[in-house]
Amino acid sequence: MTTYDRLPVYRETYDFFAAVFVFTKSFTREYKYTIGETIKQEIIELMMRIFRANSDPRERPALIREARIRIETIRLLIRLTHDLKQIPLEKFVDLNVRIESISKQLTGWQRSAGPA
Repeated sequence: MTTYDRLPVYRETYDFFAAVFVFTKSFTREYKYTIGETIKQEIIELMMRIFRANSDPRERPALIREARIRIETIRLLIRLTHDLKQIPLEKFVDLNVRIESISKQLTGWQRSAGPA
């Protein structure tokens, strides 16, 4: 078993989390403490699912499925921040590329883990 911090999907998620911390600093106060904090919390939950899926093979399919739900929730919240004019188009595109990469890795992992 690979340690969780060596998993490409974990590293990508961690880097995404760091990027989110940087861009949420520029949110207006109204959004910083609502949507910004919600996005951060969702990413933390996503990282926990990845860690747990790597640690527990019996629960892996269910945890990966939960992680995929989290990444789609994050995608929706990022879209909302763009629509509310909290992030510029370039940053929105960059974040969506990262989200897509994480989503593809989770999908591949889910296929190899078998049915839930």
